Amino acid sequence: MFYAYMLRMADGSLYTGYTNDIEKRLAAHNSGTASKYTRVRLPAALVYLEACSCKSEALRRERALKGLRKPQKEALVRGFEAGAPPASASEVSTTR
Repeated sequence: MFYAYMLRMADGSLYTGYTNDIEKRLAAHNSGTASKYTRVRLPAALVYLEACSCKSEALRRERALKGLRKPQKEALVRGFEAGAPPASASEVSTTR
């Protein structure tokens, strides 16, 4: 199983990525070994997680999430925190 995810950083920014082991990846982010972006913005908290059936689907979803504007990402995070199922890329408007 692969996952697309978003982390909330200490400065309030959102980081988007994909992984096949969310616990290991979150630990790597919080230890400062996962990415340059997260290393200087610790700690990182998982705020959105979406299961994907394969790596290519997770990569596509990561790309779609990265293409969203901040308010759209925040809406997904609020829905995730409220227990709503993840929205597909087609359900989140990307109009600007």
